[in-house]
Amino acid sequence: MAYALIEAGGTKFVLGVAGDDGRIGARARIETTTPAETLGAAVDWFRAHGGAYRALGIASFGPLDLDPASPGYGCVRRTPKPHWSGANLIAPFADAFACPVAIDTDVNGAALAEARWGAGTGHGSLLYLTVGTGVGGGFVSGGRLLAGLSHPEMGHIRMPRHAEDGGFAGCCPFHGDCLEGLAAGPAVIARWGQSLSKLGPDHPGHAIIAWYHGQALATFQAVMEPARIVLGGGVMGTPGLLERVRAEAVAAAGGYFVGDPAEVVVAPGLHGDAGLLGALALAQASG
Repeated sequence: MAYALIEAGGTKFVLGVAGDDGRIGARARIETTTPAETLGAAVDWFRAHGGAYRALGIASFGPLDLDPASPGYGCVRRTPKPHWSGANLIAPFADAFACPVAIDTDVNGAALAEARWGAGTGHGSLLYLTVGTGVGGGFVSGGRLLAGLSHPEMGHIRMPRHAEDGGFAGCCPFHGDCLEGLAAGPAVIARWGQSLSKLGPDHPGHAIIAWYHGQALATFQAVMEPARIVLGGGVMGTPGLLERVRAEAVAAAGGYFVGDPAEVVVAPGLHGDAGLLGALALAQASG
């Protein structure tokens, strides 16, 4: 039997079906509107592409309630995404297909996929950070995801301020100047009016954003010491940013950076498939 896969994003849901060999066959993309419309369209698509599944995996935007003992398990927690706070992501699929439904954050799914099949293969531990409309992180060690009372919210760590950035308040609706509020895509646009990739190569924004992410990597490395740090997301696709972040991380670590920076801090290996493959990894673990 096949696995049903969902990469649930704030702007789109990506759907897929994978066989026992792990190869993704049919795919589709649907717009994220309201929970009823979006989840209903996803159920209809899966019914039209087989309808009988060994398990279904969901790698979703968050924050999520991931405590199986909680009455809100599988629900989106408080989010700025209109209509989605409290939405139950599991129930529509469990009801429709009577199969196990596994769920975790999209970044945790991507971290698990990169550790198994991508840039972290054979390295034992991996930190995956995505930098786009927000900042999220997932950590895998020995094949297992880091989890506590809930999933990590690495984008919301508090940050020192860059010397040339004191006038920007930050744009996180919850914390203002956390990492996400200072160095995600919306923060770039709020300061300079366009995305980082559209700023000229000599624009100071490149150095400022790289500095923030270098500071964050030095912190994460001190806490977790991952063998691989994979930097994904649209902002990290800016030419030259990965190299700048590497250099800033080494400088911020002050002699405590372990390993060759070019081998530790790397680009994703799975590119656009990390989300669906993360959902597959979750489904395989449950089914």
